[in-house]
Amino acid sequence: MPRVNFQELLDAGVHFGHLARKWNPKMAPYIFDQKNGIHIIDLHKTIVKIDEAADAMKELARSGRKILFVATKKQAKELVAEKAAAVNMPSITERWAGGMLTNFPTIRKAVKKMNTIDKMKEDGTFEKLAKRERLQITRQREKLEKNLGSIRDMSRLPSALFVVDIQKEANAVKEANRLNIPVFAMVDTCCDPTPIDYVIPANDDATKSIELVLNILCQAIEEGLGERKLEKDKEVAEETAEGEALSNPTGKRLRSRRGAKPVQVAEAEAPAEPAPVAEPVEAPAVEPKAE
Repeated sequence: MPRVNFQELLDAGVHFGHLARKWNPKMAPYIFDQKNGIHIIDLHKTIVKIDEAADAMKELARSGRKILFVATKKQAKELVAEKAAAVNMPSITERWAGGMLTNFPTIRKAVKKMNTIDKMKEDGTFEKLAKRERLQITRQREKLEKNLGSIRDMSRLPSALFVVDIQKEANAVKEANRLNIPVFAMVDTCCDPTPIDYVIPANDDATKSIELVLNILCQAIEEGLGERKLEKDKEVAEETAEGEALSNPTGKRLRSRRGAKPVQVAEAEAPAEPAPVAEPVEAPAVEPKAE
C-alpha cells in the first residue's frame, strides 16, 4: 500500500513544476502536462518514487546508519532542521562548507575545537582569559555552532544524503557523487536528475510540498529505528537467557521461606552406600557345671 495518496499530494501542491521555458529535458519522463506556462508533474510517478525512497531510508535507519539532511533555502531550512532532529539525524541548514564530505577530517577538527571551548567554560579556564580573548572565542564558538552544530555528533561520513533543491545544493551533490554516497532528493522540472540515486519528482519551492515529503520519509526512518530497537531488545533477551542456562545447567533453584530470589545450588552428590553390617553370631550354649 502506498505511503501517500494522490489527493494528499495534490492538496500540498506537489504537482506544480517550474516554468516551462526553464525546464530540463531530462525531467520529461516525470512531466504530465503543461498549463499556463508551468509544467505539471505526474503524481502517479511521484507516489512510486516516494515509496522507493522511503523503503530505502527505512533500511538505512534499521541498519544503524546516518542520513545527512541538506537544505539551506529559507522555505525548507527550518522544516528540515526540525524533522531531522526528531529522528536523530544530522542536518546542514545554514551553509554548505566546501569539503564537508571530501575533506571530512578537517571538519571534524573544527567540531573538536567547538567541544574544546565548551570544556574550557565548564572547568573555569575560560574565565581566566582576558576579556578581549574571551570575546573572540565566544564569536568563534557561535560561528561554529551555526554552521556545524547540527553535525557535532556525526563522527563518520553519512551513509546517504537527502537534499532539497539540488541546484542550490550542487556542491553537496557533487561531493556525495565523488565519494559514492547515495543521494535522495526532491527534484523539480528545472533540474537534472542524472546525479541523483533516488529521484522524488516534486515541487521543491512550496513549504507544504516539502513538509509532506519530509513527513513521509521521516516516518519511514522512525519505523526503521523502531525495528532496530526491537531487534536489539530481542538479542539482549536471548543472550540473557543463554547466560542463565549456562550458569545453571541443572536447572535447580532454591527459594527462602520469605520469598527471596532463587539461589542456585549445585546438584548434591548421591550419598555413599552404607557398609554392610555383620549379622550377630550367637554364642554357643554353655552347660552348667555339676556340683
